[in-house]
Amino acid sequence: MVNQPQGAIIGIGELKPVRYSEGKTTLSLIAESVRLAIKDAGISKEDVDGLLVGPQVGETPQHVPATVSEYLGIDPTMSNTVDLGGATGPGMIWRAAAAIQAGMCETVVCVLANKNEKGETLRSPNRNPIREFDVPFGASGANTSYALLKRQHMEEYGSTQEDFARIAYWHRKNAQLNPDAIFYNKPVEVEDILASPMIADPLHLLEIVMPVAGGAAVVVTSAEKAAEGKHKPVYLKGAGEKITHRAVSQAPGIDALPFNYSIPRALEQARTNVEDIDLFSLYDCYTSVVATTLESTGLCKPGEFGEFVKNHSFGHDGDFPLNTHGGQLGFGQADLAGGMSHVVEAVHQLRGEAGNRQIPDAKNALVTGNGATLSETTALVLGGER
Repeated sequence: MVNQPQGAIIGIGELKPVRYSEGKTTLSLIAESVRLAIKDAGISKEDVDGLLVGPQVGETPQHVPATVSEYLGIDPTMSNTVDLGGATGPGMIWRAAAAIQAGMCETVVCVLANKNEKGETLRSPNRNPIREFDVPFGASGANTSYALLKRQHMEEYGSTQEDFARIAYWHRKNAQLNPDAIFYNKPVEVEDILASPMIADPLHLLEIVMPVAGGAAVVVTSAEKAAEGKHKPVYLKGAGEKITHRAVSQAPGIDALPFNYSIPRALEQARTNVEDIDLFSLYDCYTSVVATTLESTGLCKPGEFGEFVKNHSFGHDGDFPLNTHGGQLGFGQADLAGGMSHVVEAVHQLRGEAGNRQIPDAKNALVTGNGATLSETTALVLGGER
């Protein structure tokens, strides 16, 4: 029997994405996100005794938790940097619950934020074996790497451009019900996606997230303390995590990607199955990620996501609600905070406060996070009942 993690989300705070964040620092965006989360939780700053933060804080290359703690004016008994790329947000949640269960702290704030200034050049670190096997051949960025993933799926299974485009269509469609989404009031059709510029063959522009500035924070506390909060608690019921590689040249076969482990593990811990999931809040930096993740859930067999997407509805009122806030493809990706937006949307839905995009009687959500090129993966099952 797999032990269930203990913990619950009691507060969330998320900044509205903007194309550029002129005059902002990463620390200021972190602070504002945390302020909103603490306010939403109905607690004081002094109640926070745990901190989890991402590694990319532009104002400091090292000692990140100490720098952020000092800036926030807190003195946590547990702090750490979580570095899982796009899986960092969900990965923080189970780590917070584990720290609480271990008695290291009682209330943890998990925060990610990113500034995006016009004209700023982002640099990626050189890491082997990427430097040896990938960069010399041009595979030095996310677009190229995820294009290879999409091409592999098309070659092995016969999936089509239209199959992938339908995923982007649903994300943009769902974003039309979220006024905070960067692409609110900007719907697209499948034909528009296919007609958008080819960025890295076979990836089109509208299959790729647009970087924005923003931030998100989540407060996690013990299940006992959560019952005293001002909101309906959202409980962490299961978690799974798996890292298989870093460089795309070292990736396993498409039938052995890490979500094939982390998603079943989370469902097993939660003692539930995929049929009991009401919201699929799946990391969506590229359409190819959503396609393979859907197959990893068991909703469809490997190579069959295209027919699955064609024959089902993914809106809040559909049979398989998927990224009802618009996902990163529709809401926007504030760097690592983009992954946390999937957690925030799950909390909104499980609290019953998603407004015009509310899923009727939502009880369970599957949240995923992905780092590098489907390399670092985290899956969470969140529920409105303990």
